[in-house]
Amino acid sequence: MSGQTIPKAFTNAFNGMKYFFLHERNGKIQLCVAAAVVGLAVGLGVSATDWIALLVCIAMVLSMEMLNSALEKLSDLVQEDYHPVIKTVKDVAAAAVLFASFIAAIIGCIIFLPKIVHLLC
Repeated sequence: MSGQTIPKAFTNAFNGMKYFFLHERNGKIQLCVAAAVVGLAVGLGVSATDWIALLVCIAMVLSMEMLNSALEKLSDLVQEDYHPVIKTVKDVAAAAVLFASFIAAIIGCIIFLPKIVHLLC
């Protein structure tokens, strides 16, 4: 068992989120996209089931982006110069974000497009 208390663990996690959203460019971008999705969902009055899908997508993409950022920082600390294995680690971590974002975008289209088309027609 680690010597870290539960409140300290929460504090550390919130500090990590704060750092991510304040200092990571992609964190800022993903936060803006998440806010836009939430705003659109509120505006279009999506169902509870749609809310669940959207929130899972937001959590999935933000979590992948956080892990990608953490892996990049660790990789840079371990190996400052180019190394093919570090490149692969970074590429695969970025691919995880891309894949999660792609699936989230498809789900967003499934949820939002019919509602937008209905409003326009």
